[in-house]
Amino acid sequence: MPLAFPSEKPPVITVAELNRRARELLEGEFRMLWVAGEISNVKLAPSGHWYFGLKDAAASVDCAMFQSRARFLDFKPVNGQQVEVRARVTLYEPRGSYQLVVDEMRKAGLGALYEAFEKLKARLDAEGLFAAERKRPLPEYPRAIGIVTSPAAAALRDVLTTLARRAPMVPVILYPAPVQGEGAGARIAAAIAVANARAECDVLVVCRGGGSLEDLWAFNEEVVARAIAASAIPVVSGVGHETDFTIADFAADLRAPTPTAAAAAASPDRDSLCEMVAQMQRRLSRDLERLLETSAQRLDRAARRLLTPDERIARHREALDRLARRMRQCAHAQLRLHRAHFDARRAALGHLDPTRVLARGYAIVRDADGAIRRSSEGLVAGQPLDIAFSEGGAEVSVIRKRTAS
Repeated sequence: MPLAFPSEKPPVITVAELNRRARELLEGEFRMLWVAGEISNVKLAPSGHWYFGLKDAAASVDCAMFQSRARFLDFKPVNGQQVEVRARVTLYEPRGSYQLVVDEMRKAGLGALYEAFEKLKARLDAEGLFAAERKRPLPEYPRAIGIVTSPAAAALRDVLTTLARRAPMVPVILYPAPVQGEGAGARIAAAIAVANARAECDVLVVCRGGGSLEDLWAFNEEVVARAIAASAIPVVSGVGHETDFTIADFAADLRAPTPTAAAAAASPDRDSLCEMVAQMQRRLSRDLERLLETSAQRLDRAARRLLTPDERIARHREALDRLARRMRQCAHAQLRLHRAHFDARRAALGHLDPTRVLARGYAIVRDADGAIRRSSEGLVAGQPLDIAFSEGGAEVSVIRKRTAS
């Protein structure tokens, strides 16, 4: 900010205020930018910060790279080394010294590689090679795990150690390929093709350890990206350190920050599986125990309802007794009813009983054939008749017939 002088007499400011304003001017004018130069007077502080000068034929500038960013360097800065730094311009207020605070450093000449990286990345991305919908999920329980890397790579030892710890039951198949140097990209792509042709594994780990941009360049080649995209087997990319990104990372189904992390992502965790099985066993044991308890309760209830033969006979006997009593009661009722009906009918028949009529002084007359004679018609003198009285009877003969008057 420019200093303002409201009156002819300029204000007096402190050195600290001057340096603060100078720092704000520098930081406001210059954003993050790349600066090329030669390293000089390089020093590594106990704190992990790097201090050095950056110079060319005409000038130099002091630089500071703090430990939080220096830990991501893949090379050790040395005097005389040509580098390119991404930095912000500032001023160290206590000394009033102008300096660069470095965020990133690379060896000189890598700018062309970065440019090639970005161009290829943009072109393949435009083709849809990195599209999220192309990414496939990794198998949860692979039959075998394939590894594409160099047999001499330290990353292979890390991957094998991780797999041996996490999933010793899963076979591991190595598809060897150089991971650095001329022709390495084509060899890596060929190894991926071989793994697909053999179809021996369910997931592929393409990996190598950390290194400079040049060291990792094989994984930035188009042939490798297309081989990964064309793979029928899901691919996990584990190239370099956490801050390293390659074209292979974007093409892979999953990008892991390190080879060890790639091995972990591709494999089931035996300890977790064992714990899951143990939990299932405990749950099954509890369920089985509850089932047995429920069955035992049902059995107890059934046992209480179950009778011995003597008890069953006794219950049947009681039931028969009850039936017999009901039958007797029914029979007596029916007998009384029939008796009442009989008495009523007998009383009705009594009125028709001829003996009762005879008792009132009447008699029954039968002819010799036993037929009852109800009139004198047809009788002749001397004809024998049989007369029945209320008590006894007599045999008579007709003396004279009378007719009704």
